[in-house]
Amino acid sequence: MADHGPNPYITNIETDTLENTNFRDTRWTGEHLQLTLMQIPPGGEIGLEVHHGTDQFLRIEAGTGLCQMGDAEDNLDFERQVKDDDIIMVPSGKWHNVTNNGDEPLKIYSLYGPPDHVHGTVHATKADADNDPNEH
Repeated sequence: MADHGPNPYITNIETDTLENTNFRDTRWTGEHLQLTLMQIPPGGEIGLEVHHGTDQFLRIEAGTGLCQMGDAEDNLDFERQVKDDDIIMVPSGKWHNVTNNGDEPLKIYSLYGPPDHVHGTVHATKADADNDPNEH
């Protein structure tokens, strides 16, 4: 689906998130905020990352997972199980990862401020994301 930003946009975020089949699908990119949808397969993960100067909000719409965060990539001292209807707040500068530890796809939507991905980014799989020269 297309990235609708920075135009005004209204959508049913739950329906969009549950119907998304891409690892990452950027749905709206503005000057100061970005909306992405994610589907993480069982046993898969977002991938350990850190955003400097960017806070992040994630909401779980379906599935279960393990959220890990910490001040260093080798010190993820915050761990919590997450499930449908949970939110995750990731402060700028925190290393973080979410791993699908369930039997069904983990369906997530995420808001970044400021945007973290190039306008219109779509990655069908994590491998596509990992091989994208525009990603960190």
